[in-house]
Amino acid sequence: MHIQTRTLEKTDYHDLKEAMIEVYSSIGGDYWTKSAINKLLNIFPEGQFCVEVDGKVVAVALAIRVNYADFGDNHTYAQITGGYTFKTHTDDGDYLYGIEVFVHPDFRDLRLGRRLYDARKELCEQLNIKGILAGGRIPNYNKHSAELSPREYIAKVKQKEIYDSTLTFQLSNDFHVRKVLRGYLPGDTESKEYATLLEWNNIYYVDEKDKKPHTDSIIRLGVIQWQMRFFKNLEAFFDQVEFFVNAVSDYRADFMVLPEFFNTPLMADFNDLPEPVAIRKLADFTLPTRDKLCQLAIAYNVNIVGGSMPLVDEDGKLYNVAYLCRRDGSWEEYRKIHITPNEVRHYGMVGGNEIRAFDTDCGKIGMVICYDVEFPELGRILAQQGIQILFVPFLTDTQNGYSRVRHCAQARAIENECYVAIAGCVGNLPKVHNMDINFAQSAVFTPSDFQFPTNAVKAEATPNTEMVLIADVDLSLLKELHEQGSVQVLKDRRTDLYDVELKKPARKALKLISDRQKKASPDNDPEVVAPLIVVAD
Repeated sequence: MHIQTRTLEKTDYHDLKEAMIEVYSSIGGDYWTKSAINKLLNIFPEGQFCVEVDGKVVAVALAIRVNYADFGDNHTYAQITGGYTFKTHTDDGDYLYGIEVFVHPDFRDLRLGRRLYDARKELCEQLNIKGILAGGRIPNYNKHSAELSPREYIAKVKQKEIYDSTLTFQLSNDFHVRKVLRGYLPGDTESKEYATLLEWNNIYYVDEKDKKPHTDSIIRLGVIQWQMRFFKNLEAFFDQVEFFVNAVSDYRADFMVLPEFFNTPLMADFNDLPEPVAIRKLADFTLPTRDKLCQLAIAYNVNIVGGSMPLVDEDGKLYNVAYLCRRDGSWEEYRKIHITPNEVRHYGMVGGNEIRAFDTDCGKIGMVICYDVEFPELGRILAQQGIQILFVPFLTDTQNGYSRVRHCAQARAIENECYVAIAGCVGNLPKVHNMDINFAQSAVFTPSDFQFPTNAVKAEATPNTEMVLIADVDLSLLKELHEQGSVQVLKDRRTDLYDVELKKPARKALKLISDRQKKASPDNDPEVVAPLIVVAD
C-alpha cells in the first residue's frame, strides 16, 4: 500500500465524485459538480487537498479563504460559500474556511482525515493565517434530539458519553466549538439542520505589522524511552507499541524512534533454550512487528524508526536490523554494521554491509544502532550523503556502556553538523538471559554553536524512567551553521590530506552501476559513483 497526501488536481474528479457519492449515500448521495471543483482549483489550488491510496483518490478536503469579519458567527453554508459559487473567497483572507472533508467508507480505518487536517494546519502556518473555521455536521444528533438540546448533545460528545463521527473527530484534532448554528445546511436531517461552528487557532500566526522572518523547517521528534516488561502475548506487546505511537501522534510528531531490541520481552518464553536458539525464536516475531509498525505509521501519520530486532536472513545468518517505516506506507531497513563482542559470543550475530542515508518527507536521515555510533566513520559517511538527523536506537546494561553511546552520539552531532536522537530501554527482565538489566537516558543532541543550546543538548529524558521525549529541531539552523557557523567543521576538513569513503556501495548503487554498464556504448565509460576507498595520505 502506498499513501500520499497532496493537492487536488482536475484529473482527480472522477475519484472524488465516486467517493463523495459513497460518503453521502444516506442523504441522497450528493456530490460537487466538475465545474465547481474546477473553479476551486482555479481560485485557490493550494487549499484543496486529497489523499491518494495506491493511485486512487479516496479522501478530499476543500477550502476557501475568507475575511471572517464580513460574515460573523451567524451564517449559513450558502452564505459563506456565496451561494456555492465561492465568490466569497479572497486571496488575503484571514481565515481558512473548510467547506468539505470526506473519506471513502472503505478507507476510514486508515485515519486519512487526520492527514487532511494536518495539511490544512500546515497551510495556515505557511500562509500566516489566523486559523481554520468550519461548520461541522452532527450526524448522530437525530438519534438524541428528542431528549437533548444541541448544546447538551455537544457537551456529551465532549465528555465522550456519545460518539459523533464528525464532531468527535473534529474535537480530537484540536478544534473547539465556537457556536451552534441553526439552519446551516437545509436538508441535513441527520443533524436536524444544526451545525457546530468549529475553530482551530494557528498559534504561529503573527499579525502582519509584527511579522518577523520564520522557518517552516521545524521537525518534531518523539523519542521513546521503553520500559522492559513482560507481555502475555504478541497482541499485548503491539498494544503497548500503539500506545506510544498514539501518544507521539497526538503531539503531531514527524518521527518516532524506539530503542534497540525493544521486543526482547517476547524472548521470555524461550528462556529455557540456549541463547543462540532463543534469539532466533525471537526473530520469528520480527517481520510481523515490522508489518505492524508500518500499519501504525500509516494510521497515525508518523514516520517510525522501529528500534531494532533480530532477523534471520535467507542466508541463515542472524542480523540486528532497524526498520524505517514511513507514513506513506513504504519501509526500508538498516543492518547493524558493528556487532559487539557480547552479540557475537551469546548470539552468533553478524554485521551488515550497507551504509546509506534514507529519504523521508522531512529530509534525509541516517540510522545506526548502538555500538555503531562509537565509530566516527559511519557518521561522516552519512553526513557526506546529506543526512540532517541521525537516529540511534541503543541498549546498554551499565552506565559505562551508556556513557560511551551518549558521548559518541554528541560527538557525531558536533562533527557532522546534524541532530542526533538516541533512544534506549530501561528496567529489568529477570527471566531473559543477557537482557536482565538496562540503563538509559534518551536524548536529542545538537551541534555546538550560537544557534543551539549551550550544552548541545536539545532535550533529555529522566534516567531509567519510562517516558516519551518530544523535541523540535530546526533544519534551517543546520544550513545556517554550515554557512555561517563560528566554526565550520565539514567545510574545514583537509580533504587534500585525508578523507573517509565507502569501500562498498549500497545495493541500490551497485544495481545502478550494473544497469549503466549494460547500457554503456563501447566508446564511453559508464558513469559510476565516487571512488570507493579509504584514503590516508
